[in-house]
Amino acid sequence: MTWEEQAATLSPAEIVALLAENAKLKRQVEWFQRQLFGRKSEKRLREPDPAQLTLAGMLTAPVSPADHPPPPTETVKAYQRRFRLSGADLADESELRFDDSVPVQEIVLPNPEVADLPPDAYEVIGEKVTYRLAQRPGAYVILKYRRPLIKRKDTEVLSCPPAPPAVFEKSFADVSVLAGLLIDKFLYHLPLYRQHQRLQQAGIRLSRGTLTQWVQRAAELLEPIYYAVLSSILQSHVLTMDETGVKAGRAGNGKLHKGYFWPLYGDKDEVAFPFAASRAQAVVREALGKFCGVFLTDGYIVYRLFAQTVQGLVQAQCWSHTRRQFVDGAGAEPLSGDGARSY
Repeated sequence: MTWEEQAATLSPAEIVALLAENAKLKRQVEWFQRQLFGRKSEKRLREPDPAQLTLAGMLTAPVSPADHPPPPTETVKAYQRRFRLSGADLADESELRFDDSVPVQEIVLPNPEVADLPPDAYEVIGEKVTYRLAQRPGAYVILKYRRPLIKRKDTEVLSCPPAPPAVFEKSFADVSVLAGLLIDKFLYHLPLYRQHQRLQQAGIRLSRGTLTQWVQRAAELLEPIYYAVLSSILQSHVLTMDETGVKAGRAGNGKLHKGYFWPLYGDKDEVAFPFAASRAQAVVREALGKFCGVFLTDGYIVYRLFAQTVQGLVQAQCWSHTRRQFVDGAGAEPLSGDGARSY
C-alpha cells in the first residue's frame, strides 16, 4: 500500500494528530540545528525607530563620519577583519602603565663615550628613562631561623628562643606558601600536580600528597569564614540560588560520582557554594534554613515546592529563563499580515 492509499484511510482525528506530531518533530530538528550550526546567543537587536525620542526626549546630534575614523583592518584570506579596540589598547605601546605595587629594578647603563675620561671632565645634565616589562620565574624562599642556644655562666641554665608558631603543628609550611597554594588552585585553576612540578623545578623535593593535605587542612581553617559569609547571605532581602553539577568522588568502575554545588548570592554581592551529593529538595531546605524573603530561582520544580512550604517566602522567576521560552517559540507561529505574531 502506497502512502497515498494509507493517507486516504486515515480519519480526520488521526490526520490532526499526525500534523501536530510532524510540527513537533520539525521544531525539535530546528532546535538541534541551531545548537549545532546556529547562533547560541538569545540577544536580539532591534533597529532604532526614527520616530522614537532618545532618553529624556533629547535628540542626539548627527555625527559626521570624519569625527570617528574607521577601525584598522587586516587582510586575512581575501576578507577584512575588524578589530575592536578598548581604551587601554588605544594608548601608545611605548607607554607602560603600572601601579606602585609592582617592583621596579633599576639598572644604570654606563655611557661608553666617557668611560675613559676622569669624573671632572664631564657633567651629567639629565637622564632618559626607558621601561621594559620583564618576567622572573616564580620564586620559593626557605626561611632559616637561627636561634642561639645560650648558657648562662652564673647559673649554667640553657635558654633558646622558640621557633615562630607554625600554621599547622609540626609542619614546615609557612602561611605564605599555604595562601599561594590555595590562590593558584582555586583562583587561577592551577592543579596541584602542576604546582608540585613547579616546586621540583625550583629544587624543592616533597610529596604531592603533602600538598593535598595542606589544601585540606587550610580549607578546614577557612570554614568559620565560610559560615560567616553564608549567615550574612541568609539575612538578605533577595536571595538567588541555583544548582550546578560537578564530578566529585568515585562511584566505582572507573566512574566519578556527580555532586552539586548550590551557589547562594545575596544583597551584599556575597556568594557561598554549599555542596551536596544530590539535587533533592532537602538540600534547599538545609541550606536556606529559616530564610524568609524573595527567593529568585529558575524553573526547577524543587524550588517551587520548597517555596510553597515556607510561609512568607516569595518565589521570583528568573527573567533570563523566561526570555528563553519566547526565543524558542519565536518561530512556532507564522507572522500576520502586519508583520506581528498572531499571538
